[in-house]
Amino acid sequence: MGLLEIGGLLLFVLLLMLSGGVWIAMTLAIVGWVGQAFFTSTVPGKNLFTAFWETTASWELAALPLFIWMGEILYRTRLSEQMFDGLSPWLSRIPGRLMHTTVLGCGIFGSVSGSSAATCATIAKVALPELDKRGYDRNLALGSLAAAGGLGILIPPSITMVVYAVAADASVIRLFLAGFLPGFLLMALFSGYIIWWSLRNPDKVPPAEAPTTFAEKMRRSGSLIPCGLLIVFIVWVLVSGIATATECAAYGVVGSLVIAAASRQLTWRNFWQGLTGATRVSCMIMFILAGAAFLTKTMAFTGIPRELAELVERLQLSPYGLIFVLVIVYLILGAALDGISMIVLTSAVVLPMIQQAGFDLIWFGIFIIMLIEIAEITPPVGFNLFVLQNMTGIDSNRIAKVTLPFFACMIFAIALITVFPSIVTVLPDLFMGKEL
Repeated sequence: MGLLEIGGLLLFVLLLMLSGGVWIAMTLAIVGWVGQAFFTSTVPGKNLFTAFWETTASWELAALPLFIWMGEILYRTRLSEQMFDGLSPWLSRIPGRLMHTTVLGCGIFGSVSGSSAATCATIAKVALPELDKRGYDRNLALGSLAAAGGLGILIPPSITMVVYAVAADASVIRLFLAGFLPGFLLMALFSGYIIWWSLRNPDKVPPAEAPTTFAEKMRRSGSLIPCGLLIVFIVWVLVSGIATATECAAYGVVGSLVIAAASRQLTWRNFWQGLTGATRVSCMIMFILAGAAFLTKTMAFTGIPRELAELVERLQLSPYGLIFVLVIVYLILGAALDGISMIVLTSAVVLPMIQQAGFDLIWFGIFIIMLIEIAEITPPVGFNLFVLQNMTGIDSNRIAKVTLPFFACMIFAIALITVFPSIVTVLPDLFMGKEL
């Protein structure tokens, strides 16, 4: 049996188990076990242990439960409600109104967390209850959260960018600078779709608030001060070099606890509820990550990603034909692999092809990271879909369906940076000069 046939068989088993209601993490681990036991000569038990240990013992992953706990504190102490009250008068004239907070929140938080899972889970915990309470469309909220959560790996700092920079022997700083404009482009496209949807479906958008004076808007904006101070504090400790991106999460928890206590909204009861809630969500995410890591090992042992990359090389395509085919290949890989694994397993074959075709490696880094963002909302292993499914109880396939318009926005953004590569390269060239 050929490698591509093995990949198709494993994908069928994965879909069969997910449709049968098997736990997501267990499904990923079982499919990984089947692949290693029947199609490789390696020992599945040993690899299962190492995959689970390497994933859960990761220092970078320590930020995940801390950022989720920060979101729980904001949610349970009414600080998030105050934030929405402060934003409401400023967004009342924009079609979609408070729905834009999902995109804005993910963009801001993504610049701090560096993780799509942490961004998606934290903003969902804060935004979904408030949007539900105000009568906003649940499907649009879920779709925008799942897609915008991916901004956590595109807007620097980003762990995925660091991994690519190492694999491509590229400048991390140039790659960080290159991520800003594509990140803002995606935020604009997401908000643009929300505006278009709201104009097409005015009956599904809550009525606008009564017009308020500028003085009243400024008064109500005082509700934004606590959360605004928290965001500024986290960004400051990161930019000033006091803390790494991972350590920022701990500062975020301390800051949110201090603000909640200072506003007299912190009690032992909501402190304990926030801690236990964060523990449940974090364990769920880490269990899924561990299962995905084991499945990734299976893909590496079978050689399926390398086989796909070599197949592309043998086609001898034109530069833009190569980019088109790579989009298809990475979308396929994204259905079964996490983003970092997609980079590591294919870079040795793909990067020389990209250089030979005349593409800038910094540009290609942003290109592949945007494709990884798409993988986060691509079933059956779209990680942001799993996060929202476990947080809301809504089936991941339904969430995937409502993300389709945002999926199209991402594809359009990739087309734009391909036709106009200066969107990616202008900031690195401006601040660091052109590479020789």
